Amino acid sequence: MQNGKVSIIIPFKNTVHYLPECLDSIVNQSYTDWEVLAVNDNSTDESYELLTSYSNKDERIKVFQNKGSGIIHALQTGYAKSNGAFVTRMDSDDIMRPNRLEVMVNSLHKTGPGYIAVGQVKYFSHRGISNGYERYEEWLNGLTSTGNNFDEIYKECVIPSPCWMVHREDFEKCEGFKPQRYPEDYDLTFRFYEQGFKIIPCDPVLHMWRDYDTRTSRTHEHYAQNYFLDIKLHYFLKLNHDLTRPLVVWGAGFKGKKIAKGLKKQGLEFVWLCDNPKKIGKSIYGKELVHFEALQNLDNPQSIITVANENAQKEIRRYFSELEQSPMQDYFFFC
Repeated sequence: MQNGKVSIIIPFKNTVHYLPECLDSIVNQSYTDWEVLAVNDNSTDESYELLTSYSNKDERIKVFQNKGSGIIHALQTGYAKSNGAFVTRMDSDDIMRPNRLEVMVNSLHKTGPGYIAVGQVKYFSHRGISNGYERYEEWLNGLTSTGNNFDEIYKECVIPSPCWMVHREDFEKCEGFKPQRYPEDYDLTFRFYEQGFKIIPCDPVLHMWRDYDTRTSRTHEHYAQNYFLDIKLHYFLKLNHDLTRPLVVWGAGFKGKKIAKGLKKQGLEFVWLCDNPKKIGKSIYGKELVHFEALQNLDNPQSIITVANENAQKEIRRYFSELEQSPMQDYFFFC
C-alpha cells in the first residue's frame, strides 16, 4: 500500500458515450497518486474496449470483468483489486472537477481517520435539470457546507455516491461494499453514520453529476422508493429506536403505509397519527388512525414523520418545538 494513493472504484455498463469525459477528468486531476479500478458490469456496447484503450495508455487505470452481476458485485470486484490508502467511488458517466482528489486527500490528512471527505455537487444535463433535482442539489450542498449531513439522514441519501473519500481502515471498519443491500450508496451512508464518522465541511463544487433518462438510478428497480424506505426503517430500528419509548408514525400516504406495514411485520406496536379528517378514525392494516394531538398524551414518544408536503413539514417542526421535542432524538423525517 502506497502512502497517499487513492483507489477509485468505477463500475461501468453501457456508458461508452460518457466514459471519455469521465476518464479524462481523472487523468487530469491535480493530485496524481491514484489508481482506477474499473469493472465492466456486462456491457453490450464498446465501453470495455474504450476503457482498455485508456488502460493501455496509463498504467494507473486497470480494467476488470465483474465476477457477478450488478453494481454491488462490480464494486466488490474492484475493491478486491485495490491497494490505496484512501478509497473513493466514481460513476462512469460523471465528471470530477480538476481538484477533487487533492481537496479530499488534504482534508483527510488534516483530520486523520474517523472522518469522511465530501464535496459539493452540480447536476448537469443536455435537456436541463428538473426542479426536483435542483432542490435536492441545494439541500445536499447546504448540508455539505456545514458537515451536518447526518442530521437529515432519514430524509434522503446525504452523501452523494460518487463524491466521498475515506481512509481505507475506516472503509474496512464499516464493511465497505460487502452488504448486499440496495440502494448500496444509501446503505453505505448509514454504515458511515453507524460508525460515528464525522463529515468534513466543504464549500467548493468537486463533482459534476450527469442526469439522463437511462441513468441506473432512474431505471433500475433497486432505486425505487420502497427500497429507500426499507433501508430507512432498518437502520432507524437498529440505531435510533428506543424500545422503552412509545413509537409513532405520522402520515398515511404511500410512505406512511409502507412504514406501518413494516412495523406490523416485525410485531412492533405504534400509534398512527394523521391530520387528514377523511382518514382519522379509519382502520388501515387493522390499525386505527388518530388525530395528531394524541401525541401530547404519550409519555416521551419517538415519531417517524412521513408527510412529504414542505409547508406541512414546517408546521410539524413547529409543533414538535412547542412540545420541546428534538430532531434525530424525538422525531425523524422519513421524507
